Amino acid sequence: MEKLSRKATELTRREWRDLRFFYCSDTEMREWRFIGSREGLLTFAKSLDAYATDPRYEAQSEHLHLGPHMYLKVMTWPHPGIDQHSIHGTLDDIKRLAGLIRQKLAPASPGEVITLGSEYCRDSQYKLVFSVKEDDFDPATEDPQLAG
Repeated sequence: MEKLSRKATELTRREWRDLRFFYCSDTEMREWRFIGSREGLLTFAKSLDAYATDPRYEAQSEHLHLGPHMYLKVMTWPHPGIDQHSIHGTLDDIKRLAGLIRQKLAPASPGEVITLGSEYCRDSQYKLVFSVKEDDFDPATEDPQLAG
């Protein structure tokens, strides 16, 4: 993995901190991993809500990239799903996913790991895995490109 310049490193740290959670994908396990405090992870649900209520995303294939590295995208699609590239569905599907995430995270405590997949889409290729950390968790500490 290529090391970032000092300026790029600081910018990337700030972007993770602004996002309030870290995410990455694991193609072997077929999952998107989200790591953050409960409140930080709930900002992901807020991002999904914002996407689902924005008229710019009504047309099929419209999408939004998340995070400093922009690996994950939320995409408008005729049916719900999660795969190695995106979380997709109709705007109503995406809004429903935001509600499922809030419901699962509401009682969560630091140290808990919450998985969501078939609740959103029965034949989903990937699942979402949320690792709940302490309130003062810094998501930039999880990015391997920022190590050192």
